[in-house]
Amino acid sequence: MTMQRRAFLRVGAAGAAGLGLGLLGAGQALATSPLATAPTKPFAVGVRQYNWMRGNRQVTTFIYYPAKGTPGGNPVTNAPVADGVFPVCEYTHGLGGNPQTTQAPVRPLAAAGFIVATPVFTRHGIGEAYNGNLSKDVSEVISRTLALNTGNDPLAGHINAAPGVGVSGHSMGGMTTHGLLTIAPDPRITAAIPMACVDMGNPSSSVKAKVLFIHGDRDTTCPYSSARQAYRELPSPKAFLTYRGGDHGGYLGGARTRNTVLDWMRWSLYGDTAARDRLPAGASSSGTIWESVLR
Repeated sequence: MTMQRRAFLRVGAAGAAGLGLGLLGAGQALATSPLATAPTKPFAVGVRQYNWMRGNRQVTTFIYYPAKGTPGGNPVTNAPVADGVFPVCEYTHGLGGNPQTTQAPVRPLAAAGFIVATPVFTRHGIGEAYNGNLSKDVSEVISRTLALNTGNDPLAGHINAAPGVGVSGHSMGGMTTHGLLTIAPDPRITAAIPMACVDMGNPSSSVKAKVLFIHGDRDTTCPYSSARQAYRELPSPKAFLTYRGGDHGGYLGGARTRNTVLDWMRWSLYGDTAARDRLPAGASSSGTIWESVLR
């Protein structure tokens, strides 16, 4: 069954839609302590580059983070970090993508009060997802990111590891994300959002994560049926957002996807139960199907 479930993916680039940063209001929120209430106003966004390695594998990573300054606009390289302590999320781009150009799933999270690590996998193909290497690379990125909290780095003292780590990704990145729950499990993960993924194997009992799947039911690259199988196999808490007639990635830049992702991470990593309670109404529409077991 494992070989059968992994034979679905047809190689294709993961398209990126436009960026929407429609967070709540203007101004800057202050997260002053670990597990504080999730910020309700956006931050400016900074970005720093880290040239890391896992053995002989290059895992160059751009980290986007809440920054001091006026919210909105493009990320500012090496901007001063905002006051506060923030949980870590990670995003893996799709085949042919790049975290510097695939910004729709990244910038809203940083603006909402998350430190977002985005590794660059432009030299790797689908086989590296299937064999677990990309998932292992992401685990290395998580370790390196968390280590910045006690190192000689501007992010030192601003990283909150207590609630665990969130991971997400689209297409090849969605496979990598699901791989972190299955073939290359990472117990530090407490929230995961595989988008347009295929089933990468049986869930590992070592990972206790809240998992949200997002998928179009007319996706011709990563079959919807494979993601549905992955969803059925996982224990709760879990949810599935289906875009009726949705293709491989046209929903990535939409407000519904953005807000659902933000509320999932707010609930999972900030303990924001109001965000959890918004999920069914926020994700539901005439063009979507929302299914969940949240408690």
